[in-house]
Amino acid sequence: MALTYSSMLELGSSLEKFNLLNTVSGNDFSSSELDEAKPSLIMFICNHCPYVIHYHDEIRRLANDFDNTINMVAISSNDIKEYPQDGPDKMRELWEELGLSFPYLFDSTQDVAKQYKAECTPEFYLFDSSHKLVYRGRLDESSPNSGSEPTGKDLRNAIENMLNNEEVNPDQFPSMGCNIKWK
Repeated sequence: MALTYSSMLELGSSLEKFNLLNTVSGNDFSSSELDEAKPSLIMFICNHCPYVIHYHDEIRRLANDFDNTINMVAISSNDIKEYPQDGPDKMRELWEELGLSFPYLFDSTQDVAKQYKAECTPEFYLFDSSHKLVYRGRLDESSPNSGSEPTGKDLRNAIENMLNNEEVNPDQFPSMGCNIKWK
């Protein structure tokens, strides 16, 4: 594992279009299927990263708290030849274990990760209902072996401010985690 920080895509960037395999349903899922009336949370994760595993419970809480008010999509872009534990079948199994139902997409070409300038897992991108980026970076300041439990406070504050039509603090921190496993 190489500790990597996110590159912080520029705020105001547009939501990049995608059409990827949804490992939950077995069908392709397109960005055009996102509910246009809702903001969207796009997260780059993978199955094996200890940073992502550290956040499993908080991702589940986010889904429980915000699934009806925002679109949620997870994407894994790792090279599955070298990291078979991040392949579509294992992705679907993980989602079943976690009890999650929002799309978990497989970016086999890694093009979507490159469009978002994703560098690590996890990375979180929050877009308002106009599909403009209002938050990118970390979930919170915790990490594996830090002794602190995840709260999701950074991302939660951004979501709540956006939903309440309040300014999302532009002073944001990069995410850190395992580097995306490029081909």
